[in-house]
Amino acid sequence: MNNFKTNLTHYMDAGFPILFIDSFEDEKIFHVVHDVFSSRDFLEWNIRGIFDYNTHSISLQLSLPDSLELFLNDFDNVKNKVLIIKGFNFFLDDPNVTERLKLLAQRINDGSINDFTIIIISKLVKIPIALENFVTILNLDFLTSDEIKSVINEFIIAYDLPKPNDDFIEELTTLFRGLSESDIKNVLALAISSDGELNHSDVSLIFKQKQQLIRKTAILDMIPFHGSIDDIGGLDVLKSWFQRKATVFKNFSKAKNFGVDTPKGVLIVGMPGCGKSLSAKAAANLFGFPLLRLDMGKLMGKYVGESESNMRRAISIAEASSPCVLWIDELEKAFAGIGSQGGAAEVTTRLFGNFLTWLQEKDSLAFVVATANNISILPPELLRKGRFDEIFYVDFPNEEERDKIFRIHISKRRKQDLPYIDIKALVAKTKGYSGADIEGIVKDAVEWAFTSHKSHLSTEDIIYAINNTHSLSEVMKDSIDKLSKIYRDLKFKSASI
Repeated sequence: MNNFKTNLTHYMDAGFPILFIDSFEDEKIFHVVHDVFSSRDFLEWNIRGIFDYNTHSISLQLSLPDSLELFLNDFDNVKNKVLIIKGFNFFLDDPNVTERLKLLAQRINDGSINDFTIIIISKLVKIPIALENFVTILNLDFLTSDEIKSVINEFIIAYDLPKPNDDFIEELTTLFRGLSESDIKNVLALAISSDGELNHSDVSLIFKQKQQLIRKTAILDMIPFHGSIDDIGGLDVLKSWFQRKATVFKNFSKAKNFGVDTPKGVLIVGMPGCGKSLSAKAAANLFGFPLLRLDMGKLMGKYVGESESNMRRAISIAEASSPCVLWIDELEKAFAGIGSQGGAAEVTTRLFGNFLTWLQEKDSLAFVVATANNISILPPELLRKGRFDEIFYVDFPNEEERDKIFRIHISKRRKQDLPYIDIKALVAKTKGYSGADIEGIVKDAVEWAFTSHKSHLSTEDIIYAINNTHSLSEVMKDSIDKLSKIYRDLKFKSASI
């Protein structure tokens, strides 16, 4: 909150005409602004008209265009005042609003109106082109750990609840990172609604509610995953690397004191269906961190600055939610077309620049796992040392890995039949098959055995499924061959032994 107050003070003192605050916590924003500039009078426009904070009443029931016109015709009426506008997203394409705001901003800039600031509060950061040069975007700081603890303790006192032990308060604090004060209070109220207590049995409920709240951002998803790194067949070098990072995270203070750098992240490239996405999920489970998935396609917005704002927002949520794993899947699709001409390409280039800067400079415990199939279309700057801690190449599984993958998927479905199945025969017939291919084969074989009224799964059932499955390396032979050559030439570290 201190950074927000500092920035707010600087911009208002400097006479910036329009401040756009990315938040839905209207009341909190008002109290902060009022604390900073208590000497000013405050007006608010909402759907009912102009609300005067001095009289605490609707002074005029005017539309937003009419309200702005009123201010344009009477500069003295807004001198030394702050106008807060709510519901602005309904007027984004209304020239009657944007042009009047532009005129007011120009009058503020040329000194015709003294000490007047317009503050727009909205969770949807969309800036009309006409206002681009007059709007400054501010983000409300995420709560610090101490502030989250204060909210929890105030809630416990307000509801006269038994005080949990310090370890549980610490666990709740970590879980609530990235949420607003109102979100935390709502989730806590839900947690005590069933038994009137706040205890470890509420953790899963709190996790689900945080998952819902993050999903509402429409940029990030919080992905539940109950498997482990042992569910990955092969990729032993990558798994060993993850285990080393887990040791750092679980002993982070000691590691920092020893001189270990904060882990940044990893880029996992290679063949489709060979465990890249599963590795991201397994890493989060191994670290004991929540897994946030960033959908780069959802960052793109319609209005000027919207895409960049979405990127900043996604990064800030990840930073505030740390420790976490931020998973960016199919990275090459997100940054395709960089360096090309045209509006969309230029926006993508700016997003890429913002992303690279954050990767290079970040020191939070937001660990990035980026995955990509076709790295040939990615900008070379992304592969420079210092962006990621390491880049791993995932190839089609070798014989030993196919053996493990068959055992994992058969054990999940028909563990009792595993001793009677000739795994070596299956491995011999599946050269060039991906892990996803093998999983599909086992699923098909189990279904075939069941619908054929068999009492168990046999080697023959699985071989039948293999004979009816075309591997990815066969279906996409030309593309796979090209990718293989690219990865051999780049000499990335192999994820397998």
